[in-house]
Amino acid sequence: MEEDYTFEKMWEDLNNGYQIYYTYVGNRYLLFKTTNNCYTQKLLSKNKKNPQPRMSMLTLKRVKEIFPYMEDVEYKINLTD
Repeated sequence: MEEDYTFEKMWEDLNNGYQIYYTYVGNRYLLFKTTNNCYTQKLLSKNKKNPQPRMSMLTLKRVKEIFPYMEDVEYKINLTD
C-alpha cells in the first residue's frame, strides 16, 4: 500500500461512493459503504481450505482495525447508483 494512503483518505473515498478492493490475510475482498457507520465486505476469492463468510457487515471501527493489514488496495467508483 502506498505510504501516503491513510485511513482518513480511504474513509473519504468510501463516503464518496468508491469501492475498495483489497487483500487481507490471503483473501481478496470488496469493501463499500452501506449506510452511516456500516460497511459491506464481500469475499471475492475462493479458498476451500480457508472458508470465510461470503459477505460481512463491518463498523467503521472494524475497518480502521484492519486497515494497516490491507494489501494490494485498489479503488473504483460505483457508477450504478
